[in-house]
Amino acid sequence: MRYLTIVIIAMFLGFNSQAQTYEVGLYAGGSNFIGDVGSTSYIAPNSPVIGGIFKWNRSKRHSFRFTALFTQLESADSQSDESRRQLRGYSFKNSVKEVSLGLEYTFWDFDMFNDRNPSTPYLYTGFTYFNHDELALNGNNVQKTGTAWDFAIPMVLGYKAVIGTKFILAFEIGARYTLTDNLDGSAPDDDANGTLRFGNINNDDWYMFTGFTLTYTFGRKPCFCAF
Repeated sequence: MRYLTIVIIAMFLGFNSQAQTYEVGLYAGGSNFIGDVGSTSYIAPNSPVIGGIFKWNRSKRHSFRFTALFTQLESADSQSDESRRQLRGYSFKNSVKEVSLGLEYTFWDFDMFNDRNPSTPYLYTGFTYFNHDELALNGNNVQKTGTAWDFAIPMVLGYKAVIGTKFILAFEIGARYTLTDNLDGSAPDDDANGTLRFGNINNDDWYMFTGFTLTYTFGRKPCFCAF
């Protein structure tokens, strides 16, 4: 986490500002969970994701980005390829609400004000703060015991293109490495349920978002100015 913070700050300070455009729009797609319950496939959306996105384009190569997204993670051992999980038969649902702030970096210059319609792949990372249900086993069922806030590190790869003169359409696949192992109820940390742990308690949970963004661009044309 410390090294990621240093890298992000260095990238923020390493660019001269060339543009002052902004983007606001919608995110829609699907989510899937990777942990101790259900399928271990990395990209297998099984629940909808919806939310909003805002970007402050500071140059042709980087933008500050903020998103607020909502999904209900769900997974079941019956969907797993592992016979032990299929025999165990656990399943869960977990409501997740996240906000994320960080840096989006394009592979090529992305300038909406030239004569062609630009497109480019991009990377995004930063920090995610999310609210989720606390879960624990009750017999053979995973049930909600409360709610909690935790941090995650987003790692996103996408591709975006200009549509017309004002809109940008993007497709992206993003992983969230969370700092909790209890999105599926496998590692409750409260005294009442601490003995009900199962699975690999040394690995934290992940969840994936796969989807599209459509943003509207506004603001003044590119300029060269101090950061």
